Amino acid sequence: MIVDTHCHIYNSEMENAEEIINEAAKRDIHIILNGTDPLSNLEVLELAVKYDNVHAALGYLYSFADDVSDEDISLLDSQLSDGNVVAVGEIGLDYYHTKENKDSQKELFEKMLGLAEKHGLPVIVHSRKSMQDTYDILKEHDVVGSMHCYQGSAEMAKEFIKLGFYIGIAGPITHTNNKKIRKMVNSVDINHMLVETDSPYLTPEEKRGEKNTSLNLKFIIGKLSEQLDMKEDEVIKITTENARELFKI
Repeated sequence: MIVDTHCHIYNSEMENAEEIINEAAKRDIHIILNGTDPLSNLEVLELAVKYDNVHAALGYLYSFADDVSDEDISLLDSQLSDGNVVAVGEIGLDYYHTKENKDSQKELFEKMLGLAEKHGLPVIVHSRKSMQDTYDILKEHDVVGSMHCYQGSAEMAKEFIKLGFYIGIAGPITHTNNKKIRKMVNSVDINHMLVETDSPYLTPEEKRGEKNTSLNLKFIIGKLSEQLDMKEDEVIKITTENARELFKI
């Protein structure tokens, strides 16, 4: 068993989503699908009911911050009680795409963390060009989770780990020019790492130009094992145990 702890393999993102899910099942790959808004959350729930190897993470991402309503929050609150839900995510902050609505992003992030606390669920956090604000907000909440596709410093990674977070390793570890991530993983204990694809995004170097899928997890595992000088089987074993511990799957 291998766990892709973060991806977006549903019809509004990928027209062959169910084909990929079926192929992943044949390879004993479990998938945590992350919703980002009401439509994708509904898609995630439907797929989690249909497929044994699919687990649901539901949330509202920064891109929905200016549009979210009280009714949307109430809907998500009710959906999080579904037994197929293993996390609140994808949630978080992103100042790379826009800095104009920082306050709205923070407000939404706080609401998502509040729902996670209410339902006793871990969180899957997106943070881009917003690492300090993300950390400052997380440390004020009683939550644990995953720093999705972490691209910060080794020093900051250790601070997130102290809060009870795992570090998500994705396709960028394979990218030729991304020495920062490869350096970072050598400073973090693998017992605090997860593997993910962020499919259909962040395609590994070996498949550049193609849409990413959970089947490409092998390239991330291969590069991680090379960087840590570990056998791939051991990387799979430890990261799978980490995922099962965090998400209770």
